[in-house]
Amino acid sequence: MSRNTYEIDEELEAPFDAEKLKRIGKYVKPYKKTIFLILFLMASSSIATMFIPIIFKEAIDVSIPNKDMQEIIKLSLYILAISLYVSIVLKVRSQVMTKMGQDVIFEIRKDIFEHVQRLPFTYFDNRPHGKIQVRIVNYVNNLSDLLSTGLVNVLTEIGSLFFIVIFMFYVNVRFTLLCMLGLPVLTAIIWYINSRQRKAWQEASNKQSNLNAYISESINGVRITQSFVREKENRQIFNRLSNTYRDSWMKAVRYNFLLGPAVENISAITTAIIYILSVYWVSGGSTVITAGTVVAFISYIGRFWTPINTIASFYNNILTSLSYLERIFETIDEPIDVKDREDAIEMPEIKGEVKFDNVYFGYEEGVNILNGITFKANVGESFAIVGPTGAGKTTIVNLLSRFYNINSGHIYIDNIDIESVTIKSLRTQMGVMMQESFIFSGTIMDNIRYGNQEATDEEVIQAAKVVCAHDFIMAMEDGYNTTVKERGSGLSAGQKQLISFARALLANPKILILDEATSSIDTETEIALQEGLKGLLKNRTSFIIAHRLSTIKNSTCILYVDKGQIIEKGSHDELIAKKGAYYKLYMSQYEFLKKDDEKN
Repeated sequence: MSRNTYEIDEELEAPFDAEKLKRIGKYVKPYKKTIFLILFLMASSSIATMFIPIIFKEAIDVSIPNKDMQEIIKLSLYILAISLYVSIVLKVRSQVMTKMGQDVIFEIRKDIFEHVQRLPFTYFDNRPHGKIQVRIVNYVNNLSDLLSTGLVNVLTEIGSLFFIVIFMFYVNVRFTLLCMLGLPVLTAIIWYINSRQRKAWQEASNKQSNLNAYISESINGVRITQSFVREKENRQIFNRLSNTYRDSWMKAVRYNFLLGPAVENISAITTAIIYILSVYWVSGGSTVITAGTVVAFISYIGRFWTPINTIASFYNNILTSLSYLERIFETIDEPIDVKDREDAIEMPEIKGEVKFDNVYFGYEEGVNILNGITFKANVGESFAIVGPTGAGKTTIVNLLSRFYNINSGHIYIDNIDIESVTIKSLRTQMGVMMQESFIFSGTIMDNIRYGNQEATDEEVIQAAKVVCAHDFIMAMEDGYNTTVKERGSGLSAGQKQLISFARALLANPKILILDEATSSIDTETEIALQEGLKGLLKNRTSFIIAHRLSTIKNSTCILYVDKGQIIEKGSHDELIAKKGAYYKLYMSQYEFLKKDDEKN
């Protein structure tokens, strides 16, 4: 549960498992022919450029001293042809690899999003939504360069490095060996920054996740922030999180910047040594070292360290991306605890009998929320569940929909254990209205139809009429085609509840779950709603959670739940006659309403 706050860093990963990199291979595999083609083109262009220093050597040592203009023009055309070919190859590579990289990014994001859609409620209970969002959007985006250009570039540069070394040995063996002396120094630098850089980027990704979680929470709660004039305090928290992220990012980037300058400095030092020795050997009368040889080799030195610099940058990119890959695959590997059994069957058409048999459940191990819940609801009966906050009322209906796995016991619908059927076949036959009336961006028609994509416009309108939403919808400028904003901004709490109610009813379920369905509806609308529901609830088994006891007086059975147990069970009149817990709750609410009426 420690992840459920923007203040807590997510755990640092264990030492990197190379299998995570291999898993990228499954996304790249469909494009292997494209990659091989690009590698061939890049290799051919790289080999072609290897001849340019040889051409310069020939021009400086032979053609220019002999003033052979025809040969000089021919050599110039060779260089021009090579340059044009390289330019074409680079353009093709850029276009093809960018498209391939984005296609791979699309597949990764599709996989992680689809997996998140199937994760149980416990996963979302334990994490701020901002920390989940940053994995799907930011972390996947940060792999773009690695997949679009980095992989092909490094393979190409490794091949180029091989050919460059061959040409360097061909031009001058001693110079080549001197140039190689810088490699041990570079190896030592890479060894120094290896683990430090990966850990630094892990920390940076954690701080980014914290910041994103707080931003998401702040945007969702902006009305509360302004209501309590918390802008200054929130700004201070944001600045603290932002500064922490900036500092961790700067620390990680410092390691990134060590490698590039190191390569450039080693290149500059080895080049200076070659110049000094060239002057020494030439002044000493050496006939092996010519001006053309020096120019050609200096050109190769630049070419030798350029792919090493590219490989070093790719190495930096890999270390940076590892922290993102770890979080991405950690999410994709998150176990789906609530899933179909291998032998799961399709749920037959539900009639509506529901039975809880000694059900125990807890969100955390060792802490039970429900303790031996047992009851039976016959077809067409309406069961109301009441009790104090935290008693386990919503948990009961969540288990009926199989949003969580029970610890022990059984839940049956029509004498079929719900764990033996597929989740889809179960939930598609149930109508659920949760406590939070979530409205998606889009039209009102689309929001109601979300409960049944096959429903006609007439069926949508009929559902809205039953729940008394039709009149206020038609009063809007575009009626059912009115576009509502994200989370139903612009609608009242009561209007959002009525739309959500219509959405649940449109599924035409045999089992209907209403969790505080009328909590934000005014009394006048509630009375009309009750009349409409009488016909709707007929022959449907319904479970109603309500704090307004006036809304559940006509229920077939009322369950009074406290501390995870059913304390009382019976009709409204039966429980009133007992003068127990339900009686006290009802009378306290009645007295409160009576006093409120007297004041008014």
